[in-house]
Order: sequence, then C-alpha cells, then structure tokens
Amino acid sequence: MKILTLILLIGISIPSISQEYLKHDQWTSLLQTYVSPTGNVDYKGIKEHEAELDAYLEVLSKNHPTSEWDKNDQLAFWINAYNAFTVKLIVKNYPVVSIKDLGGSIYKVNTPWDEKFIHIGEETYDLNNIEHGIIRKEFNDPRIHFAVNCASISCPPLRNEAYVGSKLNAQLHDQAKRFINDPTKNKITKGKAQLSKIFTWFKGDFTASGLSIAEFINQYSEVKMTKKTKVTYFDYDWNLNGK
Repeated sequence: MKILTLILLIGISIPSISQEYLKHDQWTSLLQTYVSPTGNVDYKGIKEHEAELDAYLEVLSKNHPTSEWDKNDQLAFWINAYNAFTVKLIVKNYPVVSIKDLGGSIYKVNTPWDEKFIHIGEETYDLNNIEHGIIRKEFNDPRIHFAVNCASISCPPLRNEAYVGSKLNAQLHDQAKRFINDPTKNKITKGKAQLSKIFTWFKGDFTASGLSIAEFINQYSEVKMTKKTKVTYFDYDWNLNGK
C-alpha cells in the first residue's frame, strides 16, 4: 500500500514539477543581455555565446507541455519556444539581411517558417506548426500577434524578458499597448490610421469576438479610431531586427 501511494503521489506531482522547473530564467537572462528595451537584437553577441541559447532550447526540448499544465503556462511555453527557435534560426545562418533570405517563396513548402528543425518531446515542428497549429488554434488570443517575433523590423518587438504563466495576461496587454502606440508600426489619428499589415493578414483573429479592427485597437490605443477613420497599411519591412 505504501509503495502504491508513493507511485500515485509521484504520478500526480510530475506535471507540476515540470511547470515549476520551467521558469524560463535562462531565456530571460539571454534576452536582457542581448535585446534592447526597444527590441533590437544583438544576434552577433548571441552567436558568440550560442551555447547559452542551445542550453535553453534543450530545456524546451525535454519539457513538452501537457494538458495538466495551466493554460497560461502552456501558452507562455509556446510563445517562448517560437521566439527562441526563431533566434536560433537567425544565429545559425548569421550574418543575414532578412529571415526571408533563409528559404524559398513557396508557402508551406520551403520558406524559413516551414523548416522542420524544432524538436520538442517526441515531436518535430516548424515555426508555422507552432504559430498557426498551436498558438493561434488552441489559445484563441489575438494578442499573441504582438508577442511572437519574426526577426524583422516591422514585427512587434521581441520582449526582453521571457513570458511566464503567472504574469502572461499583463505581458500580452503591455505588448499590445506598446505595438499599437508605436508610430513606426501604427500611426493613428482620428481622421487617418496607417496600420501594420498584421491587422489585415490576421483580421479574423482580431474580429473573432465580434469587435471591428478599430474597436479592438481602441482598447489599447491612446488615440481612438472612429467609423470615419480612413485606414491604410504600412509596407512590411522584413529586414533583420538586429543592432
């Protein structure tokens, strides 16, 4: 009976131990060292200390989230994984002008986002699998578009701390405010709004709850849009978000 009880206790504790272990401190340390507060990434510096990045990726690889994890811990894991493996892709090929130089132009065939180089648990993923097959599909939070980073100037900035379940909502709220109120990404007045193409590429995500794009943006924007606001979109700059 004592042995059975011990086995049951161990079985129950495994998921929480895994969650507790994954505080993502290694990733925060890297981000605070090599990413500026505005999101400029020192890829050269990371490449010179690539073993530190690889050590964190190894932690991710050995700790695939399970359904027993809190939802926020799961989402934080996948956002961090997307961002960290994107950095790895750049560092592996550095120096590079743009992430788009690392693959072909056939969507879901040979772009950088289709390279299956991410090993987590028993699964092998590409960046598209993580963003579209997991993060967007399973968590249904449009603010994730301000958290995942595609290593490009027009992307929302790479946050210089890891996402963690205990403060994920506040982090996503802050990312939304920062991105929407950044005039290099979204230039908003009552009469005119020049928006990031993210809002047209993923329009369905932002309007799924019944809000219009303007209503979604107004939750975070210091300047409010109206129904009469004329909307255009910035060209997307795919050049590397490096220093």
